[in-house]
Amino acid sequence: MDTKHIKISDYNYPLPDERIAKYPIAQRDHSKLLVYRHGEVGEDTFYNITKYLPEGALMIFNNTKVIQARLHFRKETGALIEVFLLEPAEPTDYELMFQQTECCSWLCLVGNLKKWKEGTLRRTFEVKGRQLTLSAERKHEQGTSHWIELSWDNPDVSFAEILEAVGELPIPPYLNRKTEEGDKTTYQTVYSKIKGSVAAPTAGLHFTNDVLQSIDAHGVEREELTLHVGAGTFKPVKSEEIEGHSMHTEYISVRRQTLQKLIAHGGAAIAVGTTSVRTLESLYYMGCKLAQNPDLSEQQLHVNQWEPYETTPTLTAVEALQNVLDYLVRNDLGVLHSSTQIIIAPGYEYKIVKILVTNFHQPQSTLLLLVSAFVKGDWRKIYDYALSHDFRFLSYGDSSILIP
Repeated sequence: MDTKHIKISDYNYPLPDERIAKYPIAQRDHSKLLVYRHGEVGEDTFYNITKYLPEGALMIFNNTKVIQARLHFRKETGALIEVFLLEPAEPTDYELMFQQTECCSWLCLVGNLKKWKEGTLRRTFEVKGRQLTLSAERKHEQGTSHWIELSWDNPDVSFAEILEAVGELPIPPYLNRKTEEGDKTTYQTVYSKIKGSVAAPTAGLHFTNDVLQSIDAHGVEREELTLHVGAGTFKPVKSEEIEGHSMHTEYISVRRQTLQKLIAHGGAAIAVGTTSVRTLESLYYMGCKLAQNPDLSEQQLHVNQWEPYETTPTLTAVEALQNVLDYLVRNDLGVLHSSTQIIIAPGYEYKIVKILVTNFHQPQSTLLLLVSAFVKGDWRKIYDYALSHDFRFLSYGDSSILIP
């Protein structure tokens, strides 16, 4: 199958506005769970998910934390400008970024850009009982983003504290509403730890500590990795064929211990969410690159959008993962930090992910392509069932477990 020439219009379905969940349900783990097993579709409640997990399996979660990435500034003319932080520019390391004092730079989307031709934007507010002025300057354009330099006049305040004080949590645009106080809790997974995403890995929103405990009691091992979700995850495919769609880069980090667990489980995993899928499957291609050249830098391990379709690797999942683990050991690294632009679409052969837990995705989205590839084209049966059985869709909607 020629993946690049897939017509995105073949992945359309009618999604009435009332089926998009505007708010989460009161108890996360009481959402509905669609169960797709070997071509059969049924349903259950999310808190029973353990029933469908094979004992002794390894389940992988994305522990990224959504940051309050929207900053609003008002110009002297009264125009409101929004600066939406996409990814760290200087420093580029997420952890260092949130510890910065006095200044930092981000690649951003700018709302109401035509009203901000030049000059510095300023905003004054209180942090830790002291007044502080935050300034924003536009430097240059980089693709569709702008390099924005932020500075503030109190060296005792970190950038993390500034975002806590005045940043706004970026809930998805299709919810068509303003962020509310409740979203600060409900739009984070209960296991979120590492700051950096501008969108939640929403498959994880259904898990509660009770469900996690029942997974442990069932003899399923849990591991976490980090993929910081970019705003590009909502980017609709505008081109007729997916060849014309460029995937956004996302930053990943995977601990040595996680690789060891994956290898111990024969290179097979249950992925919670499409972000975990993209990370796990990218690890395979990183391992293949290292087989060719063991001396690559972490940046050079980056997986390009079409790489899986332009190479025919022969390594098993375990061999590829072992290459990545050996690389960390050789370079005395506890964690792999790299990035991926992988697009997973029909024609893709999954290497590591055997079972997928995921929500219901937008029509004509790359996430729907990923699901279709996973269920070998059977996505319509799943979505028809969900639409006709009152399932709620998108970020705050219901869940599914897919067992091909």
